[in-house]
Amino acid sequence: MKINLTSIKLASLIIAGAISPSLLAATTIIENINGYSHDGTQLQQFKAVQFSDDKIDKVYFNLDDVPVNNAITRIDGQGKTLLPGLIDAHGHVLSYGISLSSAELYSSSSELEAVKQVVSFNKKYPAKTWIKGRGWNQVQWPSNRFPSAASLDRHFKDQPVVLSRVDGHAVWVNSKALALAGINKDTKEVAGGQIIRDSLGEPTGVLVDNAMSLIYGQIPTLSAQQTQDALTLAMRSLAKVGLTSVHDAGISSSNIAAFKQLSKNNAMSIRINAMIDATDANFSQHLANGHFNSEDQMLSINSVKISADGALGSRGAALLADYSDQAHHRGLLLHSEAQLTALMKQAMQAGFQVNTHAIGDNANKLVIDNYQQLIKTTNTKHLRHRVEHAQVLQLSDIPRFSELGIIASMQATHATSDKNMAEDRLGADRIKGAYAWRSLLNANAIIAAGSDFPVEYPNPFFGLHAAVTRQDKQNQPTDGWYSNEAMTVVEAFKSFTIDAAYAGHQEQIIGSISANKKADFILIDQDIFTINPQLIWKTKVLQTWVNGQQVHD
Repeated sequence: MKINLTSIKLASLIIAGAISPSLLAATTIIENINGYSHDGTQLQQFKAVQFSDDKIDKVYFNLDDVPVNNAITRIDGQGKTLLPGLIDAHGHVLSYGISLSSAELYSSSSELEAVKQVVSFNKKYPAKTWIKGRGWNQVQWPSNRFPSAASLDRHFKDQPVVLSRVDGHAVWVNSKALALAGINKDTKEVAGGQIIRDSLGEPTGVLVDNAMSLIYGQIPTLSAQQTQDALTLAMRSLAKVGLTSVHDAGISSSNIAAFKQLSKNNAMSIRINAMIDATDANFSQHLANGHFNSEDQMLSINSVKISADGALGSRGAALLADYSDQAHHRGLLLHSEAQLTALMKQAMQAGFQVNTHAIGDNANKLVIDNYQQLIKTTNTKHLRHRVEHAQVLQLSDIPRFSELGIIASMQATHATSDKNMAEDRLGADRIKGAYAWRSLLNANAIIAAGSDFPVEYPNPFFGLHAAVTRQDKQNQPTDGWYSNEAMTVVEAFKSFTIDAAYAGHQEQIIGSISANKKADFILIDQDIFTINPQLIWKTKVLQTWVNGQQVHD
């Protein structure tokens, strides 16, 4: 797409630091666009946007005259569609950055294929210590069984291998890794975790949820510079798919320090709204330090992340009744009920928004029960507490979201990824309350959309497509998977923009195209509101702008 060369040179000089944006006080109009935004009430269309430095001055609607002024830099949008920058309300930036330099196993069609991919990756990029990978999913394999250390041992006898399951709630390791961690037949189970064992009680090479700590404790930690490099790589990649802001779901002290340093260096390409991990050793100190907002509002810390249970695919999601495909098993609660309540209360009393991971119906009920009690006790309804995932709900719990003022932070692509196994895990009755977007919206709940990257691909247009069609990228199943729970295009768009901003207490500065908000927007190659919804996932991002500066072209 051709645009005004002056604007390109200007943006390049600003990004390079050759010209200070504050000295320029430059005003720009991007015109000849097919603009869309949602003000929280309705979808709006416009034809031009004027912004100075990092803020929007004016939005020009169809009947407005766009001023002619030689002092204003003009950009011809070539009739392309302009949207506010999209917001992912639940992702993992550091994990994504690390995954970009690890073996990619999302496409593996079998255990053997996954091993081959690790072998191939390690030949191209030999690891000095641990060999890492991510993305395997045994549910997508013909065996439908967890993999084993034995298949990795054939190729990696002397070097430890750790491969994270697609959901991040299980790891697959080789015998060398088990030995380094001291895991054997006599190793006791970890509370809130599971060591998968064979009929003789020997570890098979897969560890679920809290048991993963036995392995992770052996892996060398990243240096401060390595952490910053991984975050920088991730943010640049996220900008390319149209994300201008991410809610980073549960980060450690070292991760917080890395973001603060990047912010200090003006080296953040997208906004980060970070949640403090409740398991961090310095959790109480972070709460005592209070909220953090960088001067340029690129980094915000005003919430915490607590995990109540595991994931459905690894059967770690905590259910009220047995798994339909595994008798006498109801998943894992990662904290005792008393510990969960205490963590939530501590954060609320410190004035922090509480964002609690809950996937199974038991975990969701426990979390919502806690919210019902604690919001009243701490008088913190205004903090907009959230349930992260809200994946499997009792039908009776759905109206409680609106009643309690809690937000459902959900990821549409989880449904299209899980459709091959979810009903096996839950059965025909419980599935009615799973991935229940329409039911929640009908009950006046607010849904903040995301992807949970790197569990899923971060591309928000994949999420928009899944939300509307309830189909995968092959547009299967034909009529959509439980299509009665689908969103409209406008609803899905709203969940990735103004409602996601609301979920991060940032609706006053981002989430829509309107005067005095930040100049965060994207140009895309097709109109998602008029095309066949099955084509939404193919949308390409032409440009991404954050704070009035172009960060992707």
